[in-house]
Amino acid sequence: MLANLLKTALGRLRFVAFLEGTSLLILMGIAMPLKYLAGYPEPVRMVGMAHGVLFILYVILLIQVVFEYNWGWKKFLLALVASVIPFGTFYADQKIFRHPN
Repeated sequence: MLANLLKTALGRLRFVAFLEGTSLLILMGIAMPLKYLAGYPEPVRMVGMAHGVLFILYVILLIQVVFEYNWGWKKFLLALVASVIPFGTFYADQKIFRHPN
């Protein structure tokens, strides 16, 4: 199933959106409390770097999908805003990415 998902630009976006959303939740829910409540900053560096790379990849794939599927500005901006809100990419997957047209 994963191999089929990765064959299209939209499938790759959905996969990266899941990873990006998960990394944001780990960063906000686990790594940052460890840094500020337990004085253990290393997880923020590791998860933060991974999240940053996934965010950049998400934006690149989103731009590719916007051009490939002729999405308008509204859909593009909604998907972009979803990437910075916890659980946003999961919402975008359900409401935008599964129904690309």
